[in-house]
Amino acid sequence: MYAKEILIEGYDRIREEVHAVLADLGPDDLDRSPAPGANSIAWLLWHLSRVQDDHVAEAFGLDQVWLSLDWAERFGLDLPHQDTGYGHSAEQAARVRVPSTVLLAGYYDAVHDQTLGVLRSLAAKDLERVVDERWEPPVTLGVRLVSVLSDDLQHVGQAAYVKGLLQRAAA
Repeated sequence: MYAKEILIEGYDRIREEVHAVLADLGPDDLDRSPAPGANSIAWLLWHLSRVQDDHVAEAFGLDQVWLSLDWAERFGLDLPHQDTGYGHSAEQAARVRVPSTVLLAGYYDAVHDQTLGVLRSLAAKDLERVVDERWEPPVTLGVRLVSVLSDDLQHVGQAAYVKGLLQRAAA
């Protein structure tokens, strides 16, 4: 298996888990927090989608799906359009309220489609390209893609955990 096939498999797993979390949820479930100041499912899935969108677009010189396909307007969040949720306070995270699972899944799927498009075009040597010189050592494309993969898997796991807590509390 080649590196790009492993990356595609990893990103496909994120998509599967995002959809598993969203299954059987109502709009109220998305925005509920399991405890005061804790992140909601809506924030966790929106944030992982925004980070993937932002980082992949930047690494490949593409437009973010959030901006180019009007997802920012569709969501209508009380946040700057460039916001990815990084460093959000509890108050900022609480502003991420999503009216439907369909909207959230639609945005994630659009991001996933863009990500898979660029991953399929990769050659092994592309993974060595430096994409961020602000770090020491500079970040290569391969490292960036694995970093996003890791971050997204953590957040979708957190969302699954929150879903379980909410369902348990409702039982």
